[in-house]
Amino acid sequence: MMNHKATTHTADGTEAAKPRIEWPTIKAILAASSGNLVEWFDFYIYAFFSVYFADQFFSGTGETGALMKSAGVFFVGFLMRPIGGYIFGRIADRYGRKRSMLIAIIMMCAGSLLFAALPTAATVGAWAPVLMLIVRCIQGLSVGGEYGATATYMSEIASSGRRGFYSSFQYVTLIGGQLLASLLAVIMTSTLGEEAITNGWWRLPFVIGALAAVVSLWLRNGLEETTSSTERSEEGAGTLRQLMQHPRSFWVVLGITAIGSLTFYTYTTYMQKFLINTGGFAKGDVARTMTVCLFVFMILQPLTGLLSDKIGRKNTILIFGVASTVGTIPAFMLLEAQSTLIGAGAVIILIFVFESGYTSISGILKAEMFPTYIRGLGVGFTYAVGNSLFGGSAEYVALGLKNAGHANAFPIYVTVMAALGVVAMLFLHDSRTHSTIDNPESSAYAKK
Repeated sequence: MMNHKATTHTADGTEAAKPRIEWPTIKAILAASSGNLVEWFDFYIYAFFSVYFADQFFSGTGETGALMKSAGVFFVGFLMRPIGGYIFGRIADRYGRKRSMLIAIIMMCAGSLLFAALPTAATVGAWAPVLMLIVRCIQGLSVGGEYGATATYMSEIASSGRRGFYSSFQYVTLIGGQLLASLLAVIMTSTLGEEAITNGWWRLPFVIGALAAVVSLWLRNGLEETTSSTERSEEGAGTLRQLMQHPRSFWVVLGITAIGSLTFYTYTTYMQKFLINTGGFAKGDVARTMTVCLFVFMILQPLTGLLSDKIGRKNTILIFGVASTVGTIPAFMLLEAQSTLIGAGAVIILIFVFESGYTSISGILKAEMFPTYIRGLGVGFTYAVGNSLFGGSAEYVALGLKNAGHANAFPIYVTVMAALGVVAMLFLHDSRTHSTIDNPESSAYAKK
């Protein structure tokens, strides 16, 4: 295992830990993050390109109906995440974080290649959406395992005192995956045109994602494992039985993930459809606007991660929770009132400033709440449950309410969930004294 603490001496001659930037740490973070970027690029090209191929798999339902059904498939893919979170979390705790991450990226590569080769309804009829669903389930298993393993690894490999900063790069790459998907949509729209993309070029991004996964696999293969054989062989390692011995951590993570995922997918994935379907803006213009917004969002991650190292994870996420509770309904009212994409983009960027209070510390916040031998399962499985139920359903619920003529009910739903999330946040301990990574013996979370 790597040593991530630099030491200095105090006035009395004793050694004191002093965080510093270490190149081995940076390289490890980049290697792990590369896989995370590819995973989420592969996963999100579905969301960004579904506006071009949705009606080819769900014909005869109209634009909103086709988008809603494709969102439903997106949601079902999310429902596979708890299974993936459990399987890969157990692998991470029993056999190492590295092995878990390698298997996850191989599975995502296979899923992307299969999606690129999917036949449409014009070829196989009703089998088209069924085959799409199967492939999305494979990708859902992969992504479900990716988050927990990567979040745990990056939290453990990061230098003490800088864990918020380093761990924020998980969402830098997650958003980066979305950004690359959006950017690719912009490039393809500008060069090929919407008609060409609709006629078959939408398959290209999935091929690109599969090829990128091969590069990531090579980079991840050189990573150093962060757990010891003793930790991995500890009784109950990677089991739900041991996880349930930490009910406070489980329920707090679940509650925070519910609102964090719901708002994240609302303002990233669903927002594209909202601007097209409700705002009436052109697909290509929306893609360009979302690309700019996502780039700003990505830059915000390490800045907010640094802030969390100073003021604590609890204070950072409470800012997000309170802002989501009081600001969601006004945010949607402002978005509906915009007549230009410049104005809409400004509102979305403002939302992202507060959303960063969750995304930048999502991984480290959860990792610090579980002991080593169940950390992979605790982070991966618990996150996947909340993420699949509330994050994965965000787009489907929003489009479903709009289709039923109750579009204004969605912001109310998000507000209520945000208020419940704040309640969960109040049960957090201060990470500066109760981190199971930095203070495993004295942390209140580690006590059984």
